[in-house]
Amino acid sequence: MAILRNHPHRRELVLLCLFLRMLWEAEARQIRYSVPEELDKGSFVGNISKDLGLEPQELAERGVRIVSRGRTQLFALNPRSGSLVTAGRIDREALCAQSARCFVNFNILVEDRVKLFGIEVEVTDINDNAPKFQAENLDVKINENVPPGMRFPLPEAVDPDVGVNSLQSYQLSPNEHFSLRVQSRPNGIKYPELVLERALDREEEAVHHLVLTASDGGDPLRSGTTLVIVTVFDTNDNAPVFTMSEYQVSVPENLPVGARLLTVTATDRDEGANGEVTYSFRKLSETCFLKFQLNKNSGEITLSENLDYEETDVYEIEVQAEDGGAYLATAKVLVTVEDVNDNSPEVTITSLFSPMTEDAPLGTVIALLNVHDLDSGQNGQVTCSFSENLPFKLEKSIDGYYRLVTHSPLDREQVSSYNITITATDGGNPPLSTETHFTLQVADINDNPPTFSYISYSTYIPENNLRGASIFSVTAHDPDSEKNAHITYSLTEDTIHGAPLSSYVSINSDTGVLYALRSFDYEQFRELQMRVLACDSGDPPLSSNMSLSLFVLDQNDNAPKILYPTLPTDGSTGVELAPRSAEPGYLVTKVVAVDQDSGQNAWLSYRLLKASEPGLFSVGVHTGEVRTARTLQDRDSLRQSLVVAVQDHGQPPLSATVTLTVAVADSIPDVLADLSSLEPPANPDTSSLTLYLVVAVATVSCVFLAFVIVLLALRLRRWHTRHLLQASDSILPSLPASHFVGVDGVRAFLQTYSHEVSLTADSGKSHIIFPQPNYADTLISQESCEKKDPLSLLDDSKFPIEDAPLVPVSSIFIHSLSFSNL
Repeated sequence: MAILRNHPHRRELVLLCLFLRMLWEAEARQIRYSVPEELDKGSFVGNISKDLGLEPQELAERGVRIVSRGRTQLFALNPRSGSLVTAGRIDREALCAQSARCFVNFNILVEDRVKLFGIEVEVTDINDNAPKFQAENLDVKINENVPPGMRFPLPEAVDPDVGVNSLQSYQLSPNEHFSLRVQSRPNGIKYPELVLERALDREEEAVHHLVLTASDGGDPLRSGTTLVIVTVFDTNDNAPVFTMSEYQVSVPENLPVGARLLTVTATDRDEGANGEVTYSFRKLSETCFLKFQLNKNSGEITLSENLDYEETDVYEIEVQAEDGGAYLATAKVLVTVEDVNDNSPEVTITSLFSPMTEDAPLGTVIALLNVHDLDSGQNGQVTCSFSENLPFKLEKSIDGYYRLVTHSPLDREQVSSYNITITATDGGNPPLSTETHFTLQVADINDNPPTFSYISYSTYIPENNLRGASIFSVTAHDPDSEKNAHITYSLTEDTIHGAPLSSYVSINSDTGVLYALRSFDYEQFRELQMRVLACDSGDPPLSSNMSLSLFVLDQNDNAPKILYPTLPTDGSTGVELAPRSAEPGYLVTKVVAVDQDSGQNAWLSYRLLKASEPGLFSVGVHTGEVRTARTLQDRDSLRQSLVVAVQDHGQPPLSATVTLTVAVADSIPDVLADLSSLEPPANPDTSSLTLYLVVAVATVSCVFLAFVIVLLALRLRRWHTRHLLQASDSILPSLPASHFVGVDGVRAFLQTYSHEVSLTADSGKSHIIFPQPNYADTLISQESCEKKDPLSLLDDSKFPIEDAPLVPVSSIFIHSLSFSNL
């Protein structure tokens, strides 16, 4: 420092060297290309990877990308070839209007090195536009006394192309009265003039039709035409004259709509109608036509639409004054728009490197910012600032870019994040400013294990769930960041009912969502216990676990199952007996059913769904008992059919039905007498089957008779014969509730009725004698109700019944009958 103070010229030399070095670096970072307009999307512009000193595959690895502000991106990077290509068709005329040269500037950011490279692409013109006149027909009015050599300016054609592709020449269709001369304005724009070569005679030809052609110099040549209609008027020897050939006015861009800009004035020395001047726009673009209005009588030009300096800063208008005699004069009006500080600065965060590790060295780039103001001059000069108590600083880069870098060490234990506000202020009066906020997170090391909110959880799942159904979601929290906070979930190994836990449930390692791998059955098991492990991805990894209880909820998936009455296996129909003398409330039978479900899904209710005689029987809602609802009458059918439904209380409820056949009769012999009328089938196998049944009945009767004789012998000393019969009644109910004996196609359920069977030793028929029962439930067919003969158990044989002695058989108790024709 002392050396620099003693030699100030050396300090200036050092500063000059630094400045030149900065200019050289900026120039070295500027890359230029050239591309013609209207190329297809993806067309090659330049080898950007080569110019950056990178391989094509390094473009993506180093985060190379295009950064630009506030405009549609016209170019793109091809990561495969490493080249700069067009992002779409480029229209030079829409981009740069009629500027001699058209440049597109943008920047390329190499993100890993935080370096910016300026790219300048020149878009060259092609001959894609033909010259075009503003109007298809041009009306020119000329007095017949105009001398030859008089010139009449014509509107020029417009060609958006530039250079040789722009408008080059005009041609007029051949005629004997007019010729064409081309003039150039100070700005180089060519315009045609109609020159009168031969005097006109209105009486000879009042209207002349000419074709004006404008051509450019492109390849291929393009041209445009308009029809010039010359109308010949009578004498008018003075044309209007503007007070100025060019009017200029400057207005601020915030001028209100309807405000007066200026007034153009033209005078005509003629009198009367030939001296009355009217004003109109002669040449006006579509944009100008919407923004300005001209009073045709006063020449006052007013604003009809808001101006915007950033859109257009100069408007060029051509007006004409015409008298009543068809003479006209033209003048140019230049409207200059002055910039007003009406745009706030724009701040764009191009890159943000967050989170930042707390051990980041000083000077580490945190963010890359681009600052821009659409205003011009002092209004577009922008300065940036932020709070001074932050450990950062701003460094100016190229082309309005700033870098935010660390200025002092970071400490996450003191501050885990920084809320940074960048303020951009322009130089306008009053100044406008914009604030941009972003947050910088400071990364930490892996010093915290994942934690669950609770050490144990419980959840529920209905049975019969779909495979893959979501069961529960567990979430562990880790205060660390990045990979230290990335949690992986898993289940500890376990065995349930001999199968691994992984065959029942699985867990998404990223989200912690548990899924069922099978459909659970409440009837098999009702609870699963498991442990969920949460492990982060730090080095070394840290973990914690919690217990989860999964309870299976019962669903109504089992219909009631009827245990009694059961369906016979031999194809016959079960029959319940009801005596005709039964009182109301008499218990005929009881339907017994169970449900494998639990809770309300297993609560059963019974109801009579269908009956052949409505109102005769009732069913207990909760007991399933079938009882008579009224006294049986003679008109009631001997065979009653009932359909009983058993339903649970699940949602939706499930049910089962059973059909009961109830036989109604005063006595069992009446029922059997009616059955005797049944015709045996013609099949010869029926007789053999009947014989087997008779032998079976005889055998059972003999065994039972022996039992009764022994029982009577033991009690003969103390009881009377009548008492012995009563004693027999008290012992016999201990027999099982369901004993069936088949007789000639009839199965009888034996329980509570006594009868005497007399069988002849050699006859083919046997008779059964029934005493009057105390109570019975009988159901027989409608045809059997009309029979009153004793039941014939066997077919007629060759032995007469009178010749065989009778063998008594003890009493048998019968509860219900079922019939089936064998």
